[in-house]
Amino acid sequence: MRQDERSCLEAALADVPLGTLQMERHGAQEGSSASLSHHFHASTEGKGRLEVYHVCPGVTAVFASYLADRAAFRHDALETVLEIDHCRTGRIGWNMRDGRAVYLGAGDLCLHSMACCCGSVMTFPTGYSTALSFTVDLARLGEDLPPALRAAGLDPRSLVERFCKAPPLAFPAGAALDCVFSPLYGLPEELRAPYLQLKAQELLLCLSRLQPGGREAAQYFSQQIERVREIHDLLTGHLDRRYTIEALSKRYLINTSSLKEVFKAVYGLPIATYMKEYRVHRAMELLRETDMIIADIAAQVGYESQGKFTNAFKDVAHMLPTEYRKQCRVSGAGPG
Repeated sequence: MRQDERSCLEAALADVPLGTLQMERHGAQEGSSASLSHHFHASTEGKGRLEVYHVCPGVTAVFASYLADRAAFRHDALETVLEIDHCRTGRIGWNMRDGRAVYLGAGDLCLHSMACCCGSVMTFPTGYSTALSFTVDLARLGEDLPPALRAAGLDPRSLVERFCKAPPLAFPAGAALDCVFSPLYGLPEELRAPYLQLKAQELLLCLSRLQPGGREAAQYFSQQIERVREIHDLLTGHLDRRYTIEALSKRYLINTSSLKEVFKAVYGLPIATYMKEYRVHRAMELLRETDMIIADIAAQVGYESQGKFTNAFKDVAHMLPTEYRKQCRVSGAGPG
């Protein structure tokens, strides 16, 4: 729900037609990546851009930007190809081929084989996301191991056993992950390829030395996910109404603990916190784009008094509604 992130992404993807996942290849060689060869197909009703880099034999990196609710991917079940996904902004979920789903928030990392996600659907609960993924064909890498990895004694076969034959693993955002990935975002084009070569090797060395402690990615059944999405649509489609957890649980036949857990996994926040932010962001749109009086805006987004609305708005936006509207008018973002 970070409006500044979404606005920047809308500007970056302004030239991409709706219904298109634009793929740009940089330094790729024919057949250099099994995961992004003719066996790979992607589609969406939204739009996005995939910037594909051939890093070294067996290793591909993809900078991905999405303005969409979901995207569908089809590729072969590649059991020795490890996918390493880092979510930079927004939220990402995968509906895996076995009917389960896993979710990442900003800064989180997920490891899984490309056998897990063949024929999968990637979802974006916030409507947008940016991410960086490395796909590592460990069998191919072993045939032409870079000198630094050979000197370190890295054995790609051990990575297959540890990560490709295990359930998806997730690692939460933190300083260690940030040190690896943050230098890769925002690089000038001429530095991307050399940085990716260095960072891919660093990442593989880190994985080879990784001690047990990564957690198996939390997985949820697709039926739970769909019910939570229906609940989300009900809540966001009727901001003038209030629903209790108990009432939602009975209406959608999901127990209260599962409802709270799955909602937070999908949307990144507890229901009450998410809805407070959602109401305030909707109010911000109305303050920018209309001349409605603040009391009417408060009622439209579900607050019974202007005072309660003002307190909630200040908690989220760190300013009063009147100050926000004035700021928008001064900057030329107002109606008219």
